[in-house]
Amino acid sequence: MMVTPTEVDPKELGEEHDLDEEMPRVQLTRRKLLLLCLLGAGIVAFLYFVLPQLSDLGEQGRDIGSGDPLWLLAALAFTLLSFAGYVAMFRGVFIGEGSRIDYAASYQITMAGLAATRLFAAGGAGGIALTAWALRRAGMDRRQVADKTLAFLILTYAVYLAALVIVGFGLRLGLLEGPAPFGITVVPAIFGLVVIVLALALARVPPDLQRRLEGYASRHGRVARLAQRLANAPAAFSAGMREAVAHVRKGDRSLLGALAYWGFNIATLWACFHAFGNPPPWPVIVMAYFVGFLGNLLPLPGGIGGVDGGMIGAFLAFGVGSGIAVVAVLTYRLFAFWLPTIPGAVAYFQLRRTVARWREERPERGNLTAPAGT
Repeated sequence: MMVTPTEVDPKELGEEHDLDEEMPRVQLTRRKLLLLCLLGAGIVAFLYFVLPQLSDLGEQGRDIGSGDPLWLLAALAFTLLSFAGYVAMFRGVFIGEGSRIDYAASYQITMAGLAATRLFAAGGAGGIALTAWALRRAGMDRRQVADKTLAFLILTYAVYLAALVIVGFGLRLGLLEGPAPFGITVVPAIFGLVVIVLALALARVPPDLQRRLEGYASRHGRVARLAQRLANAPAAFSAGMREAVAHVRKGDRSLLGALAYWGFNIATLWACFHAFGNPPPWPVIVMAYFVGFLGNLLPLPGGIGGVDGGMIGAFLAFGVGSGIAVVAVLTYRLFAFWLPTIPGAVAYFQLRRTVARWREERPERGNLTAPAGT
């Protein structure tokens, strides 16, 4: 039977809308853009020009241009390996057999997402929106995108939280080498432990909790309906957690990409310390790195200034000299933040062309399924 326009299923229209959805863009007025640029320029100028003058950089003869070339080359290699791990993680969680998303498209999505995260939004919102858009255009339905995105974030940041707990308590208990000030070891470790416990508790929430509350909401009025709507967040997190656990139980080797992403990123910082002198013990580098990275949550584009200042402050709290701490962190940020932004911006425009090609092909629904949790 031929279907008339009035007989089209709204669900079908929703999927068609996903395929035609425009690429996420940043909406900024001229005034906001000007203020943002001035703020970013001011922070960068302070960190790169004023702060070195306040530290012992000049007395020790250290500046970003005086680093050991071999160690700086090693930092570049570690940066490339870190993003290779990120791409491997992305493919392991999102991409199944027969997917139209090949390695080139995976690179474009991940690098464009990282660029969007760093330039446009705090806490990763820009990158998440761009990644979700690309996956929907590739044929994945919205629920799959939501579940797998949460699983990806959970698996990635599980390494982050575990490091805070293990290294923080390890330093404080004397199991790991290095100084152990309470505020920079135990406090972050407790924070990580609390988040892990809350995440495991939320994992026990039924993924269909909102549906289960439909009858209760219909019988008990406005407050009950509000409770039903609020149940969507823990239920969605539970679905993402179950997706993540499915990958772990399967022993998906691509999950090693999360370890590679964080590990080689920290190795970049370690190499930058070597380029300008003797680095502190590796547990100190790991802890200061992760504590400083909390600055990415500040409402600054990509955590510019927040991450730099947070890492430098953490190293100073550990007793690391201000000269080498400043130059090592700023050089690390040059490799890990600024340098990849260029290919990330290029990947953004490459992704637009790739998605335009997908639109012309109009894939069959359901051709993009991840190998676990389905």
